[in-house]
Amino acid sequence: MSTETPIQFLSAPSQALSSDPEPIVGGRVELQLLTTLKCNLKCSYCSLGVGEVLGSQVHVEYDVDQLGAFIDSHLQGKEVYVTFYGGEPTLNKALMLQVMQRFPRFRFQLQTNATLIDKLPDWALSRLSNVLASIDGGQATTDGYRGRGVYRRVIRNLQAVRGKIAGTITARVTWGNPDTCFEELDQLVSEGSPFDYLYWQFVADEMYGGDSVDKRRAVLVQLIDKFFSRTDRLYPVIPLMGMVRNKLFPSRAQELCAGRTQCRVSTHLLNVMPNGEIYPCPDMLYAPAMKMGDVKSNWLRASPLQATPAMPCQACEAFSWCRGNCMKNLYLGYVNQDERYRTQVVEPICELIRFMGREIDKRDPQAWFDQATLPVRKQVMDCEVYEYVEIMP
Repeated sequence: MSTETPIQFLSAPSQALSSDPEPIVGGRVELQLLTTLKCNLKCSYCSLGVGEVLGSQVHVEYDVDQLGAFIDSHLQGKEVYVTFYGGEPTLNKALMLQVMQRFPRFRFQLQTNATLIDKLPDWALSRLSNVLASIDGGQATTDGYRGRGVYRRVIRNLQAVRGKIAGTITARVTWGNPDTCFEELDQLVSEGSPFDYLYWQFVADEMYGGDSVDKRRAVLVQLIDKFFSRTDRLYPVIPLMGMVRNKLFPSRAQELCAGRTQCRVSTHLLNVMPNGEIYPCPDMLYAPAMKMGDVKSNWLRASPLQATPAMPCQACEAFSWCRGNCMKNLYLGYVNQDERYRTQVVEPICELIRFMGREIDKRDPQAWFDQATLPVRKQVMDCEVYEYVEIMP
């Protein structure tokens, strides 16, 4: 997303103060380890291109003992799950395997472009609770963003390892192309697909002009119609599952996210850069004042990305179930007062989320849930993948 302008922030403190609020809200921590900032693809919308982050750190500068000391100091008593992230995390397979062996009690997730996932050993694949595999829709869309032949390679690799992964595989779609159609999203969770779930995120870039919002609305209506078409089998689309859950059972957002943003950067997400620096949001690694800790010097403070009165969320019709959505977007649009970003990116995305909520309400989600089978209800209520993705798109 090279159109973004790096933000100017106040300097970050060199260490946490004893009077600081608790860095982790609740009992869970997502420790997102960026194993490298190098990638073997050149996706046109990559957010790590902002501030020239991508490729800036190739080698990890801390060791597993230092990581262990940090965990002992700051995450003691928490339920920790590790997400391997990048760049492309499998380019530093050695660190992944070291961490998995050193901390066997943790849960593990891999966020990957899936072009090299077949190179991981079977024992490591069997320890993955979830794989977030980046894909952008069908073959033409994916290859258009990622390079010729990438779509087929991803599908082939995931089918090859599907039986070795004990957990789930989630299609992680960045919905950038307004011409993305229902059929190419639907095929990702159709019969024979290696994916268990579909998650998408509306791209944080200026791709909402002209009729592009209306095109997305038309696809959303088709997705929502299919979601509510059956009560005996779940249509495994995470944003729809999450919205229905939050509408019907708002207490779940309170229990799991302390009633704050669903994207976790305010509460319990720690992004550890290869040099050991810690940031709350993987899309804001270029902003020094967002720094909230360091593995090597063993300090941690609360996330600087918090809700403020400048954010208009509490007056929004969607707040009771959206809970604030993307804090990066809100910060850039309302706190940093980037009018272009607010009008061209934040507001169109928020309108699409409100639209989804209205369309869901038209289908009477309570009546649908009342008729749903017990397995469907359980997935809507307790899907583990909610902890690994943002839920809101």
